[in-house]
Amino acid sequence: MSAGAFFDLDRTLLLHASGTTFAKYLEEEGLGSPAKVPGAEFLVSLYDLFGETRINMQLAQQLVKTANGWPVKKVERAAKKAANQLADEIPKYAKQLIAEHRANGVKLVIATTSPTVLVGPLAEALDFDDVIGTEWSHDGKTFDGTSTGEFVWGTKKRDAVAAWAAEHGVSMAASYAYSDSYYDCPMLDAVGNPVVVNPDARLAAVAALQGWPIRNFDAPPGVLKFIGMELQDWLRPFTRPEFVPLADWHFEGYENIPAEGPVLLAFNHRSYFDVTAMQLMIAKTGRPCRFLGKAEMFDDPILGPIARVVGGIRVDRGTGSSEPLDNAIKALEAGEMVAIAPEGTIPRGEAFFEPELKGRHGVATLAKEANAPVIPIGLWGTEKVWPRNQKRPSFDLTERPDVSVLVGTPVDLKYRSADADTKRIMKAISALLPPEARKKKTPTASELLTTYPKNKAPKEVVEAAKAERAAAEAAAGLEEAGS
Repeated sequence: MSAGAFFDLDRTLLLHASGTTFAKYLEEEGLGSPAKVPGAEFLVSLYDLFGETRINMQLAQQLVKTANGWPVKKVERAAKKAANQLADEIPKYAKQLIAEHRANGVKLVIATTSPTVLVGPLAEALDFDDVIGTEWSHDGKTFDGTSTGEFVWGTKKRDAVAAWAAEHGVSMAASYAYSDSYYDCPMLDAVGNPVVVNPDARLAAVAALQGWPIRNFDAPPGVLKFIGMELQDWLRPFTRPEFVPLADWHFEGYENIPAEGPVLLAFNHRSYFDVTAMQLMIAKTGRPCRFLGKAEMFDDPILGPIARVVGGIRVDRGTGSSEPLDNAIKALEAGEMVAIAPEGTIPRGEAFFEPELKGRHGVATLAKEANAPVIPIGLWGTEKVWPRNQKRPSFDLTERPDVSVLVGTPVDLKYRSADADTKRIMKAISALLPPEARKKKTPTASELLTTYPKNKAPKEVVEAAKAERAAAEAAAGLEEAGS
């Protein structure tokens, strides 16, 4: 038996209620509009925020009476116009999921309380296999203000989905169901793969108890939202330099980052503190951002859940898997902002002081695949706040180091050679760093030591650093004695 994917419509497949859109085009056809009822707009706004209630579903059940005497052809014409608009409003992550199901041979069905005559053209526009909904009765020419069969809601929707599956040879155990509403729990519980989307409060509680996954189709998998806002949105007012007084901050050029659409932020990697510096800059744009991060961070019991809930993309370099790039491409295709350090990790030893930055091909590959602009970002001074050989940043607020975050204009990429484009990206980043960064430097042993994780420096570097400190202390002692 095959599998099916049953999508609720309002606040699930769409981010909002479809009724307002249908009402607009019904009115254009000269038909009555429920939107003209006093208080209707307020009820729709409450529905968009909090979802279904018994009251608004009782009102929806009575809407069929409004259609009494409506010509079938006019309603169908209005539905087709509405479908053109609504199809463009389907979130891109939902479109990606639909495409994945279709590629895997899964039957696609809209399962909704709304009348099938209105939703049918939208299902056709999305290339769905069918619609399960409430049937309005008509004689072929006009609607008579009654329904044929059940009002498809609650347990009745579950029964309708199960009946459709049996008729079409679809296994409920292998199928998927997507909904935002507590009242769709019967349908969700009836399939083998229930997924809660943009849930109302009660469904979120049920999902937590049942272990059902929760998604939002306007954000990557794993990113949760509360009242339409994700964690990055809630934290943005507090993601300000004055709340991170570990450095004297300097930001410049963040207006070069597009306000919308796909974009890649490519930054040089100097410290564990780089992410904090980037987050402070990104907060100024008002956009969420998806960071590519090492597997170690995602495996951390504290940082891992946070990284996932903000949409981080896990990179396990040891596996050679293409999954991180695939997930980054999906994010970019959905119009997201993605941040990545082309160097892959913080350079160690003498490589940290090399004036020529060297990067991997990932950013250039992503830019080409997703047709996304690359914005170079130069970080400087972050290693003074949090050297790599320390487990935590310095909290000395009396002598705060200078940290700069400079954002450049899009890199002019040619898309003919990943290697050549990577060099262009690294050159653009380097141009944003202070002149001292582009000069050859012979580091001291103590400076070399700070570029290695704690207890990971080569023995000769550790011994040389100890000798340097001993010599410095001896010199200081002699100077003090002489004075």
